[in-house]
Amino acid sequence: MRFYTANHQHYCGIDLHAKTMYVCIVNQQGDMLLHKNINTDANQFLALVDPYRQDLVVAVECIFTWYWLADLCARENIHFVLGHALYMKAIHGGKAKNDRIDSRKIALLAKGGLIPQAYVYPARMRATRDLLRRRMYLARYRADLMAHIQNTVSQYNLPPLGLRADRKAQRPGIPGHFPDPVVQQMMQLDTDLIDYLSEQLRGLEQDLALKAKAHDAFSYHLIRSVHGIGRILTLVILYEIEDVTRFPTAGQFASYARLVKCAKESAGKKSGYSGKKIGNAYLKWAFSEAAVLFLKGNPPAQKAIQRLASKHGKGKALSILAHKLGRAVYTMLKKQKPFDQERFMACL
Repeated sequence: MRFYTANHQHYCGIDLHAKTMYVCIVNQQGDMLLHKNINTDANQFLALVDPYRQDLVVAVECIFTWYWLADLCARENIHFVLGHALYMKAIHGGKAKNDRIDSRKIALLAKGGLIPQAYVYPARMRATRDLLRRRMYLARYRADLMAHIQNTVSQYNLPPLGLRADRKAQRPGIPGHFPDPVVQQMMQLDTDLIDYLSEQLRGLEQDLALKAKAHDAFSYHLIRSVHGIGRILTLVILYEIEDVTRFPTAGQFASYARLVKCAKESAGKKSGYSGKKIGNAYLKWAFSEAAVLFLKGNPPAQKAIQRLASKHGKGKALSILAHKLGRAVYTMLKKQKPFDQERFMACL
């Protein structure tokens, strides 16, 4: 957990919503200088804080509407702090809760150096990252449609389909496998949607790869040097990391990627693990997939995972491999060197 500890003359806490924002400004002594609810309008906000612009820091909780405010502060040379929502909830929870109270608490947390920071993702790559995340949602929806076709075969106790929904040439024959005309209509809807999504995703993936090479071609090819990491996993890893130097150590990166468990300990006694949902879920998925794909067509890795599985079990062995791959990618990007499988296997 990283706290924002810089000193300023004025501290602005904002409880931000889609249509309104409650603004609170305090000075170094904690005296409230302004407390007002306004519309989420850039000009109105700038006019409101104008008397306090000298050495001002703006703090806001990380919700989906923070993009415009971060970009506005960057253009106006105003310090901006993005608070980690889960950590802030634990710190400033109270008996009563409303926008007025929350805005004041955020301002006082900033003044006291207790704002747990979230990463302010730069605008240069932010929209592409969001497009990539949308691509993942559509790919999973397409997979759900394919699974629905197989489930319908089982639902009506029909013979095995014998056709693959992921093969374009075989999809037209799928509806005819079902005798009921209404079920045929439903299957036709599924296959039409799969056709459309496949076409859209194909073009989108090519466009995303071109954008990634324009943003950071060298890092893109570095990540692809890892056995089993293809285009999509490379894109996810590249855009979710953005700048590897924001992680001082490999351990901090592994924690951010949800590749390690966080133990709870008090008075020398361990009481389980916590923080499973704190970190980047997309990186967790990417390295988990990479661990499985790393084993395909890779006999040395298969032997190593068998040794780990005999000691820890298959599930934990894959988790260990995902963790090692995460640390390897971190080191590669930090040192700007391609993947060295012999060295990696010696450490596995």
